[in-house]
Amino acid sequence: MEDEHSSRLKARFRQLLNSEVVYVLDIPDEFQFMDPDLVDILEQTVPPILLAALKQD
Repeated sequence: MEDEHSSRLKARFRQLLNSEVVYVLDIPDEFQFMDPDLVDILEQTVPPILLAALKQD
């Protein structure tokens, strides 16, 4: 998700999101579904974010 996607989500679903955190991974929207390069990026990027989010709860 890029900043533009986050802005659209927040604008469209403001009431549902309330104070929920939306994480922007700054991954360009240029990959096909299950592109191996995208999977590699996600496998490297997402776990640290999830761990940090779990520690906040």
